[in-house]
Amino acid sequence: MADQFPIHPIGRFYGASQPVKRPKEFACFSYDDNHEFHLGDSSMRWYYNPPIGADLSQGYDQFIKHDDSKDEHLVSLLKTIKAHEEETGKKIDAHIITWRGMMTKIMSCPFDDRDGFEMNATLYQDAIYIEENHECKEMTRRQQNAQQRRGPFPAEVMQFWGYKFETLATLPAPWGETPREDIENRVNEVVNNNAQYCSVVRTGIGNSVICIGGEVDAIWDSKPPQPGAPINWVELKTSAEIRHERDSDNFNRKLLKFWIQSFLLGVPRIIVGFRSQQGILTRVQEYETATIPDLVARTPKPAWNGDMCVNFAAEFLTWLRQTINDDGVWRIRRRPASPVIEVFRMEEAGHGDILTDEFINWRIKLSLGPPPPLDP
Repeated sequence: MADQFPIHPIGRFYGASQPVKRPKEFACFSYDDNHEFHLGDSSMRWYYNPPIGADLSQGYDQFIKHDDSKDEHLVSLLKTIKAHEEETGKKIDAHIITWRGMMTKIMSCPFDDRDGFEMNATLYQDAIYIEENHECKEMTRRQQNAQQRRGPFPAEVMQFWGYKFETLATLPAPWGETPREDIENRVNEVVNNNAQYCSVVRTGIGNSVICIGGEVDAIWDSKPPQPGAPINWVELKTSAEIRHERDSDNFNRKLLKFWIQSFLLGVPRIIVGFRSQQGILTRVQEYETATIPDLVARTPKPAWNGDMCVNFAAEFLTWLRQTINDDGVWRIRRRPASPVIEVFRMEEAGHGDILTDEFINWRIKLSLGPPPPLDP
């Protein structure tokens, strides 16, 4: 029997938003060009204006695409948390530990019910660890790709446009340290989405403290020397050029995900590359993350409300922490267009593949404390 959390009516989530803790990065990791894991910021990239008029389809035949058909679980996030705890000597103080994508799905629930979602969760040492149900993710992607095939470009090419824009708009080092020929040759650079920089932050919504890991596209200037200080991250997005009212409405709906993703990691700036229907980059526009909810609220028929998203997430996480109260593997599910989120236990014991043996062994070692000193 599943416990259910009602999403509607959303009116109960209206009003001033619940308290939110500013996201603070406390660790990071990188994937290299072969998608190998490394602690640190070796794959961080710097924003630099992309060339307007570039063909976003150029180089598709050389695209080095990450194979995400394998379920990567929370492995890299857990490795990074373990390394941080080894350095500090203490456990992180989070109620929820997950990827940004899971929190984005939860926060957008009141205004986005098209696809639904399924997540796996487990309780360990008073924290809930949440990952995407990989089988459900693959099925949803196949359905979305089939729907997109009706257009003039295959879904795979249109997805490539976003990665191409990221390549055109970033440098592997600050501008002053990058040779001019490398800057001017970005249109010919082979696009490889294996490499990623991932920020791990501590944040909070309502009375829940959350540890989130998520990819960051670029930095505007440089990381501040003091840990936890705000960082001038840049989120890069692409969207079709706005030609009429329907396009404008679609873009305002897209801003929901743009805003949530940046809000959760503390990314202050979103840069959107607008493209023609043929995939030609026509212009770029900068948005301050903090101003996006007000921007949408001023439209004639606002598609969403930021305070409602925050309040919904705050109430849901509080409920989730009361519901997932024992061992085992749990499922968090929202069927497409469903007015409820269901939570039920799939396995009575253990943690499935959500937690690694390495992480559990580390936590056991940490809880035992340092060994007693040897007698002189």
